[in-house]
Amino acid sequence: MGPRFKPVDREQSLLLPYDLKDWIPANDIVHFAIEAAELVPLDRFKVNEAGTGVEQYHPHMLLALLLYCYSHGIFSSRRIERATHRDVAVRYICANRHPDHDTICAFRVRNKDAIAEAFLRILLLAKELKLLKVGTVSVDGSKIKANASIHKGVRYDRAKEIERELGLEIAELLAKAESEDKVKDERGDDLDPELERLTILREKMRRAQETLEEGARERARLEQEEYGRKVRERNGKQGRHKGREIRKPDDTPAETEQANLTDADSRIMRKSRRSEYTQSYNAQAVVDAGGTMLVLGVRVTNHASDANELAADMASIPKEVGAPARVLADMGYANENPVQELLAAGIEVLIPMSSESAWQERRHDFRPKRPKAAGKNHQKPWIKAMAETMETDEARRHCRLRKQPVEPVFGIVKQVMGFRQFLLRGMEKVDLEWQLVACAYNLRRLAVLRA
Repeated sequence: MGPRFKPVDREQSLLLPYDLKDWIPANDIVHFAIEAAELVPLDRFKVNEAGTGVEQYHPHMLLALLLYCYSHGIFSSRRIERATHRDVAVRYICANRHPDHDTICAFRVRNKDAIAEAFLRILLLAKELKLLKVGTVSVDGSKIKANASIHKGVRYDRAKEIERELGLEIAELLAKAESEDKVKDERGDDLDPELERLTILREKMRRAQETLEEGARERARLEQEEYGRKVRERNGKQGRHKGREIRKPDDTPAETEQANLTDADSRIMRKSRRSEYTQSYNAQAVVDAGGTMLVLGVRVTNHASDANELAADMASIPKEVGAPARVLADMGYANENPVQELLAAGIEVLIPMSSESAWQERRHDFRPKRPKAAGKNHQKPWIKAMAETMETDEARRHCRLRKQPVEPVFGIVKQVMGFRQFLLRGMEKVDLEWQLVACAYNLRRLAVLRA
């Protein structure tokens, strides 16, 4: 007797109309995504208020579609459109409708307020379920690739040279076109493709210079306070030997600074000294260290260093969620101004002033023992105070747990959800995309916690 197989009849029609809800498990995250989207008031969405034209897709449906797809690693608007045909859960969200990728992308870009509201509503739901109690938070950042090539960068000095060269070439082509009667007016309505290409390229060079100049002015503004403090300390010293001259903040970019022509807001960064340089953004996250591992605040910066980000990261936590009592961070966040700002607000800050491995010994360490380095004689009072605080057993106990809440979040986002590169360009849109990713992560996490 030969093997027996179940019949496969692909031509068999469904005898009765089917209900998509019957094909989805009752505990599937799709139900939670729909519930979370419907918590957002309609007035937070940007829709066509005039009521003209064809009927719009319901904003709650589009938001639930984004939340569900992002939580399952589907980030491209074209892939989301394809999922409306192939994925049963997505078909259920859309009620068998199929919004195209242009509609999905336009909704995502226009509705930053609605995404922020969904982020807040999920956290408030966690508080309502007695799952979230804001107390201690852990802060960290991760470099995520931008939607731009590292080879599309141009230096400040080179951008000025190319702009001058392009100006001469455009003037030459205009003169040639006028002589041949190919141009009707100076606006270039009937210019040939070569002239149009050169004009666009020259505009890119101008924008690159403006981006670098704006960044230099912002950097000088941030350094002005530190410069004033150093000048006051130097003037207060007695005698002729007051130390070397303090350099005033420069509000002009260095000739070697680069701007990317594809995404001017992105910067060249690397994750660590052993990693390669990439065109990236620095994605920040504030995570609850009380056991829920929910993301309480997110933001994106184009600064490779975390030194000035601590206070801004804490400000990204919605006020409705509550203010934390303690923040845990690594050495990269050690900077006087943000630390003093948080301490003045009544938030305890714990930052190791030396490598965590120096005092966080492993029980059975396979690495060879290193001689203990002599302690540095720190001059700044706040560093001394922080170092003394970190010598206490309670502070060490808290900081041993710093990595446990925050680093798995980035691991889940990158490895499980598959988000390793931004699809949108520009600081504002990238910040929106990172908040949407965090919202989808919280959706997954809260579904697990609620179960």
